Amino acid sequence: QMWLYGLCLVGGGLSLLYALSRWLIPALAQYNGSLALLWNDTILERALDLLTRSSRPQRMLAHVKRHAARGDPQSVIDAIDYFCRHKEWAMNVGDEKGTILDSVVCEVSPGAVLELGTYCGYSTMRIARLLAPGARLITLEFNPANAAVARQVIAWAGLEHKVQLVEGSSGDLIPQMREKFGIDSFDLVFLDHWKDWYLPDTRLMEELGLLHKGSVLLADNVICPGAPEYLAYVRSSPRYDSRYFKSHLEYTYVEDGLEKSVFPGASAGSRP
Repeated sequence: QMWLYGLCLVGGGLSLLYALSRWLIPALAQYNGSLALLWNDTILERALDLLTRSSRPQRMLAHVKRHAARGDPQSVIDAIDYFCRHKEWAMNVGDEKGTILDSVVCEVSPGAVLELGTYCGYSTMRIARLLAPGARLITLEFNPANAAVARQVIAWAGLEHKVQLVEGSSGDLIPQMREKFGIDSFDLVFLDHWKDWYLPDTRLMEELGLLHKGSVLLADNVICPGAPEYLAYVRSSPRYDSRYFKSHLEYTYVEDGLEKSVFPGASAGSRP
């Protein structure tokens, strides 16, 4: 009887753990930003990495190769969105905020774009597929493993000829834009890397003259996980005309958004 009782306790505990991990915690994470990041980006990712002996970017790449049509950027984007909604959450800009990114790219029609934070290449593809012939997109990724996956994802979409992916720290690479990459200034900068780097990198671009009159900064995840110092700066500085696009944290119902900041010169105002 004791062993049967113990077996029931173990079985009940495992059933409860399964229910928590399979349904309850993911459901709660849809509405709580801190829980979403802790559960999806720390606990679940590390557990799956250990179980599968692979990384989330590698699993995402495998899904793309199985389900996306080669040479079709939209098919690759759709495959990643499906993976992130139904298999494993990942911190891409996502489909909802992605449409805002698309609209800004089309509005600006940039000749030179800088993306800070490539991750697996999702937003890189969204930008690159909308660029006019001859436009340049330079994307910077600090993590070599992520960069290796992103190159394959971008190539699978057939967009490698439009993208220059560079590995390294944004603080080291931004000062090399003129000498090493031949860029005088950027028409559009998409900030989607470490949130506490948003403001230092913006100030660095200002100091180096990489922003011209009319340059647009578009920053992701300004609410969740948040970039409060950056938001305070672009919203209060007379150098920017700044606007918030309310949306949701990728693949959840948690509020998040994009901050679009135009650099028209010292006479510009700021609006929330």
